[in-house]
Amino acid sequence: MMALFIRRAIEDTLRNRLLNIITIITISLSILIVSAFILFFINTAEFINIWKDGIPVMVYLKPGVDTAELSDIKRNIQTISAAQYIRYISKQDALNSLKAQMKRQSSLFENLSENPLPDAFEIRIMLPGHNWQKMESFAAQIESLDQVEEVEYGQKWLERFIHLIELFRFAGYALGGIFFMATVFIVTNTIRLVIYSRSEEVEIMRLVGATDRFIKIPFYIQSMFQCAFGALIGLAALFISFLFLTSNVEQGLFSGFFQIRFIPMRILLTIVFCSMLVGWLGCYLSLKQYLKA
Repeated sequence: MMALFIRRAIEDTLRNRLLNIITIITISLSILIVSAFILFFINTAEFINIWKDGIPVMVYLKPGVDTAELSDIKRNIQTISAAQYIRYISKQDALNSLKAQMKRQSSLFENLSENPLPDAFEIRIMLPGHNWQKMESFAAQIESLDQVEEVEYGQKWLERFIHLIELFRFAGYALGGIFFMATVFIVTNTIRLVIYSRSEEVEIMRLVGATDRFIKIPFYIQSMFQCAFGALIGLAALFISFLFLTSNVEQGLFSGFFQIRFIPMRILLTIVFCSMLVGWLGCYLSLKQYLKA
C-alpha cells in the first residue's frame, strides 16, 4: 500500500513539475539562509570558548613603581579578580619580546634612547557564564589601585563583538520565523493547486468509497519530499560555500588560532526533519481547508 502512495506522490510531482521546482527552490533558499545563521552562531560560540582558560588582561603599572611593591600589587590583583594566572613582565622583557616579534623592522629600535614600555602584569580571569559586566567591574577595581596606570583587555572590541552576535542572533530568529511562515504558506498553496488540478479525480475516489486517509497520504508524502529535498539542496549549497570560504580564511587570519567548523551532523538532520515537519504542516492546512469545503 505504501508503495502505491509513493508512486502517486511521484506522479503528482512530475505532473506539476514547474510548480514543484519553484517550491523546492524557495524551500532550499529559506534553508540556506537560516542554516547560514546557525553556522554563524556555532562558530561564534566556538570563538568565545577560546577564552575558556580565562580572558587575557594586561595591567600596566605607573612609572617608578618600586620592585618591593610588586608582591603587594600581585596580591591585590589576585584578591580583586581571583585571577587564574598572573605573570609579571618587566618593561625590559616586554621590549625584548617586541624586538623578537619585529625582527624585520629592527631599524625602528636603533635610535631608541629609552624604553617607552611600562612594567605590567599579564593575568587571566575566568568569567562563569561569560558575564562581561563582571569583567568591567574587575577592570575598574584593578585600575583604581595606586600603582596601576591602565587595564587593557580589548573591552571596546569585545563589547562590539558581543553586540554584533546579539544582533545576528535576533536577525536569525526573525528570519527563521519569517521563512517558517513563508514556507508553510508556499507548501499550502502548492498542495492546494495540486488538489484543484486533481479535484475531479478526488471526487471520483470519494464516490467509489475511498477514505480521506487514502486520499491524503500521497499529498503528505509529496509535500514532505519537497521540503526534505529542498533542505538537502540548501545545505549542500551552504557546504560548498563553506568549503570555498574556509579554504581561504583559515590560511589567513584564523590560521593556528581558531578552526571554523561546519554544522554538526545532528543539527543537519534536525534541520531536514524540521523542514519535513513544515511540509507536513503546510499540507495539513491545505487538506483541512479543501476537505472541509
